Amino acid sequence: MSRTLEGLTVALIGGDEREIVLCAELQRLGARVLAVGFPESRLPGAVHCRLLPAAEEARAAVVPLSGTDDRGVIKTCLCKPGSLVLTEEAFRAMAGKVLLIGSAKPAIRQLAGYYNVRLIETAENDEIAILNSIPTAEGAIAKAMAELPITLHGSNCIVTGFGRCGITLARMLAGIGAAVTVAARNPAQLARAKEMGLATAELKYLAEAVGTADCLFNTIPDLVITAQVIAALPPSALIIDIASAPGGTDFQAAKMRGIKAFHELGIPGKVAPLTAGRILADVIPRLILAACS
Repeated sequence: MSRTLEGLTVALIGGDEREIVLCAELQRLGARVLAVGFPESRLPGAVHCRLLPAAEEARAAVVPLSGTDDRGVIKTCLCKPGSLVLTEEAFRAMAGKVLLIGSAKPAIRQLAGYYNVRLIETAENDEIAILNSIPTAEGAIAKAMAELPITLHGSNCIVTGFGRCGITLARMLAGIGAAVTVAARNPAQLARAKEMGLATAELKYLAEAVGTADCLFNTIPDLVITAQVIAALPPSALIIDIASAPGGTDFQAAKMRGIKAFHELGIPGKVAPLTAGRILADVIPRLILAACS
């Protein structure tokens, strides 16, 4: 792709180190970039402005993969927390344009529909999600290594969910010598896990499968690590939840039982921002081009 975004104005609204990499690629491809919520020194060549002028002027706007909360507050770490909000006024300014966002909350979907803003949910893009599963899995494993008093090699690990992140995580754990059990609802996913040489358990029987677990990794954004499951875990077990907010773990039950449980969000941007930024820089411009052509 060479300068295919020539003449397009793109707004980057909040983000972290990943969006800095993305900005450089957008500029290389000829786009004019409006930066909202970034230190001016970090994005040379971009036009720094406030949200509403950027929304009015840009043909496409990019919100981080972390998206917003239920009130439209953009999750960003390079400016004051809570300072960037996708309000109704912002959607009015974006009428007829394109908004790329990780996952859209119901309120965001409603406003986008009302003001004819085309939503592209980048967290649902297979190319981004599968590639992002690599730093996500590495980060989850690194967290487990830091918290466990034993090696993952030879440990008993359970991975709940066998989607894009679950597959990568289970494969990596098995690759370093852990005994891995995959717990899922979907029979096809369990069949694939068996084909990979992994043990399996139906998710509804999870409490029966965790009795000897050293580490439980959750990738399912529904409450699956319930109080019943936590009660069946060994006292020394560790829970690493990488599912999107609010996660799939009863964290209060884990705390009451004295089991360490961590909800790890935005792992790629924390552990491998350059790699994660390159993933966005490879895919996002193509999505913008397709949406705006």
